[in-house]
Amino acid sequence: MKKLILGSFLLLSIWLFQSCGGNGADNSKDSVVNKDTAAAMRTDTSGSVNKTKTPVDKDASEFASKAASGGMMEVELGQMAQQKAVSQRVKDFGAMMVQDHTAANDDLKSRVSSLNVALPSMVNEEDQKEMDKLSKKQGKDFDKAYMNMMLDDHKKDVAEFRKAADKCTEPSLKNFASKTLPVLEKHLDSAKAITGKH
Repeated sequence: MKKLILGSFLLLSIWLFQSCGGNGADNSKDSVVNKDTAAAMRTDTSGSVNKTKTPVDKDASEFASKAASGGMMEVELGQMAQQKAVSQRVKDFGAMMVQDHTAANDDLKSRVSSLNVALPSMVNEEDQKEMDKLSKKQGKDFDKAYMNMMLDDHKKDVAEFRKAADKCTEPSLKNFASKTLPVLEKHLDSAKAITGKH
């Protein structure tokens, strides 16, 4: 009787061991398959992200690039005005430039992240030359030159953003232009008030 019980126990142990070992082997195979599948899915996902970047026409791409460069220039010049300006109105205008154009720049960057548009990392050569000229001015000469520059610059900006708001074929950039246009118009009005020009 003891032999029968012991034999049954041994058979049961062997069966359980094989079952567990078999399942363990299957599990390891499953985990390999799952890892391979996950790797393939990651590859497919990263590939599809690149493929799904929306192509943008030349005009929209140029608008985004010019807006980014102009926005960076406005921030840098605004910081310069806060340090160098004599008039408190000019200092305050500079502070407004830093705040509003930093927000617009961040908005633009987030919008183009899904588009095939490479934004510049620094201001363009033409804008840099204007900034260098302005940086050499002091006192009231700086105030006058800065505000005249801001007046002319914002007249151009308003015209470009209005055109993009009307005609841009990329919805995200069209929306950016429409959203930013009233801010630029406010800047233009302030520049007119400070310079006394229209």
